[in-house]
Amino acid sequence: MDQNAGSFLAMRRLSGGGIVHHHHSSPAPAEVMGASTAWIGRGLSCVCAQRRDSDARLSFDLSPIQEECLQRLQNRIEVQYDSSNLEHQKALKALWRASFPGTELLGLVSDQWKEMGWQGKDPSTDFRGGGFISLENLLYFSKNYPKSFQELLCKKNGDRALWEYPFAVAGVNVTFMLIQMLDLQAAKPSSLIGAVFLNLLLENDRAFDILYCITFKLMDQKWLDMNATYMDFNTVIKSTRRQLERELLLEDIQRIEDMPSYRFLAR
Repeated sequence: MDQNAGSFLAMRRLSGGGIVHHHHSSPAPAEVMGASTAWIGRGLSCVCAQRRDSDARLSFDLSPIQEECLQRLQNRIEVQYDSSNLEHQKALKALWRASFPGTELLGLVSDQWKEMGWQGKDPSTDFRGGGFISLENLLYFSKNYPKSFQELLCKKNGDRALWEYPFAVAGVNVTFMLIQMLDLQAAKPSSLIGAVFLNLLLENDRAFDILYCITFKLMDQKWLDMNATYMDFNTVIKSTRRQLERELLLEDIQRIEDMPSYRFLAR
């Protein structure tokens, strides 16, 4: 985000009853906070939450309904993928059917999974960073925006690089990045971005899933615009994050579907 981000943030007004408290202590030096990224393939790493000198220090008091809404999403985020859980196995099989209809899956551990962009023949090992919600996000994308999902899975659009990003692992990265960007594991929002998103979540309890679809499609569009290759993934997803932050702070965003990048999605 550019150096004027602080003044830009102040332009976004909140609705929904959240009370904003400004803390006037001096901001901490800009830093990048590390995270465990064992699940991420070579050349791919998470875009970790950043603290910037220009960020205002804010805290938000939530109404009971806001707390309940946030807690429901946090409950989803806390669920880890469990390869022995029959419901998790069922969801993974459903993702395969949505991705490759008519192609029989030989097993939950199979080299076939590499065709979807998992790192190995057992996709459960790639969910460590994003948890079960990252599988839910991919499945929601496949069911609600199948045309866009297939375009990304099969790399149908644009002049693609010789070394493309692996679809499934990139999808887990997107989930992880959004959780960090929105600070969704905190008890309450600590940034204006997080507070704005919480209002959108109140309007639509599937806002996170829709934002995931928007983000994945936007990331692919930026990938093409930047003529990116595999090793450029971090640069592309950082650029994607900056655009999401700008769009969420626009005055006329009342629903998640109002985001300008929503137009990239096709059913």
